[in-house]
Amino acid sequence: MIDITALQAQFGSELSLSEFRDNRRVICPAEKAHALLSHLYHAAGFNYLVDITAVDYLEWENATDRFGVIYALLNMEAGERLYVKVFVNDPHPTLPTVYNLWRGADWMEREVYDMFGITFAGHPDLRRILSPDEFTAFPLRKDYPLKGRGERHNFPVITRADS
Repeated sequence: MIDITALQAQFGSELSLSEFRDNRRVICPAEKAHALLSHLYHAAGFNYLVDITAVDYLEWENATDRFGVIYALLNMEAGERLYVKVFVNDPHPTLPTVYNLWRGADWMEREVYDMFGITFAGHPDLRRILSPDEFTAFPLRKDYPLKGRGERHNFPVITRADS
């Protein structure tokens, strides 16, 4: 089992650590995110990237950052899970890609980019995965209207019979 206080000693006091019901979390500054994730992969045995997702904290009470990107990691040998959260902000929310560590990050980073507009620098093929290429908005952002911005008329309607 990884000693998360040792991580704090190695990567600085900016790391925030918490644990609740076997759910272990590390909050890391964006500039140290890739170094921490690389250490977790190479030295701590977190060889499986379960998921990458994001949260938009716009209008959340006491929120100081706009987006949180969460990396769910698994050490398959020890059966240990760890969640790493990294905060990024507008106008250009960007993190380094972890594709060089886990190849499965390819599609996960593309999904976060497509839905939230968070860019992953160094990603080999960062483009939309769920929305059409012509789509200009990011639908999971809190400032995106529930009914859209009228984009639907710009895209062809595809019926079940046509597909």
